[in-house]
Amino acid sequence: MQNLIEQDARRFGAVNWMGLFTLAQRETLRFMGVWTQTLLAPLVTAGLFLLIFNIAIGPSRSDVMGVPFLTFLAPGIMMMTVIQNAFANTSSSMVIAKVQGNIVDTLMPPLSPLEILLGYLAGGIARGVLIALVVALALALVLGIVPQYPLIALIFVVLGGAFMGALGLFAGIFANKFDQMAAITNFIVTPLAFLSGTFYSVEALPPVLNRLSHVNPVFYLIDGLRYGMIGVSDSSAWLGMVICAGATLLVGAATWQMLRTGYRLKA
Repeated sequence: MQNLIEQDARRFGAVNWMGLFTLAQRETLRFMGVWTQTLLAPLVTAGLFLLIFNIAIGPSRSDVMGVPFLTFLAPGIMMMTVIQNAFANTSSSMVIAKVQGNIVDTLMPPLSPLEILLGYLAGGIARGVLIALVVALALALVLGIVPQYPLIALIFVVLGGAFMGALGLFAGIFANKFDQMAAITNFIVTPLAFLSGTFYSVEALPPVLNRLSHVNPVFYLIDGLRYGMIGVSDSSAWLGMVICAGATLLVGAATWQMLRTGYRLKA
């Protein structure tokens, strides 16, 4: 009987494209419905970071890696905004569904664990890319920063959205309450973002901290986007792509395993 149910559930073929598209559409419309909070607010936050740093130390700060400090800072702020919002999109969606008890609406349809994972990731990546486009437009208009290598910049934005989206889904499945989710954000996500070369070149760090920074995937995301935006970086953009893709696959595989086994999702 179970085999008949599984066969009927997969009548769509190897991939349930309709179900996958519907889940991705739901996750995208979820944040687009409150665009002032999910798109406009991050732009304002990024602008405030740049304004405060410019007022506080910008005029007196010497060039960093051969470019003005504000120009160096802008891509880091941009990627930090992207990854924080990609993480928030998937983690909040999962935690809210679990707390409200409607996670069953996602688990009951004929969707495989991989399709559920990709559907959630689509929403996180879409939010990250849209925020990156909005911030990039503002940087071009206000600071005159135009991406030197647009394709590389886009690749790292997508990788950032995918990596942090997968990490957000992993955290959302693990957390059973909002305070647990807040603890993960405060003690893991925020330090990863702030201690990764967002506001400084890691070459200025002591040797031990420099080496520690190079095991942080977020460092490569920020460094790669910086290269795509202004053409300077602390490490190879190609190496960064490989490391970020590998980290995304690793976190994605762990999240897929949680979805497959129903960890903290099924009684």
